[in-house]
Amino acid sequence: MSDVWISETLYGGWRQQLRVNRMLAQTKSAFQDIAVFENEDYGRVLMLDGVVQITERDEFVYQEMLTHVPLLAHGAARNVLIIGAGDGGVLRRVLQHRTVERAVMVEIDGEVISLSKKFLPDIAGDAWNDPRADVIVGDGIEYVANAPDGSFDAIIVDSTDPIGVGEVLFTDSFYRHCARILTENGLIVNQCGVPFMQADELRDTSARRAQFFRHVSAYVAAVPTYVGGFMTLGIAAKGEAPGGQDVATIRERARKAGIAGCQYWTPEMHVASFVLPPYIARNLPGYTPEA
Repeated sequence: MSDVWISETLYGGWRQQLRVNRMLAQTKSAFQDIAVFENEDYGRVLMLDGVVQITERDEFVYQEMLTHVPLLAHGAARNVLIIGAGDGGVLRRVLQHRTVERAVMVEIDGEVISLSKKFLPDIAGDAWNDPRADVIVGDGIEYVANAPDGSFDAIIVDSTDPIGVGEVLFTDSFYRHCARILTENGLIVNQCGVPFMQADELRDTSARRAQFFRHVSAYVAAVPTYVGGFMTLGIAAKGEAPGGQDVATIRERARKAGIAGCQYWTPEMHVASFVLPPYIARNLPGYTPEA
């Protein structure tokens, strides 16, 4: 058994450690430090700048909820833009929706894509070769700024936290352009951290997006390696309120899209994920405490 451990350095006063059974890749790209290693509990793990991004064992929780919830909340998304998500897991889940006609993925760090293809092939599966996929190694900010008005039905942002290379994906300018390039019923979703430790991410992101979107909300998922409680996924829509659909509606949309056999997402989990405890809900615009 290896006695080498790697520490996640996301928080100043609290760290988790994972045993490194075998280091598969450790490099510094033009944008960030990248490590891929094997762990006996979580399988292969991808870390960026010392923060766990995805693991083979629990990736289904994050990927299913980040993808299926917004696409089924929309109900008729044909053109989807993915920002980040270099491991290919979101692309794979988007393309599981047979109603999706085009999925554009823009990842700034080509090294993440290359290492994921080599060491984490099961996360993306055959998504890289799907004819509906357009994978671009480039700047997501620049892509969004130059995309035509109303060219996407949904935008899924799978980024690091708002530090380093991911910081520019949490700005007024970015959300203004996202609203512009979305159709009239379009929506956007992105990870907003673990609010028990990172409440400012959800609060600040929601306040920024409230300037450009009619509905701003969030939902939660329990991802084991994202320590500190629920992970929040912030969602904002120009049309129908996310989370306003009932189980029967979501089930019918999933049937039409061909979504079944998930390990975390279900129509019931979809609807329930929008029910937030007060310590999370109070970070959303317009929150009113229960009497």
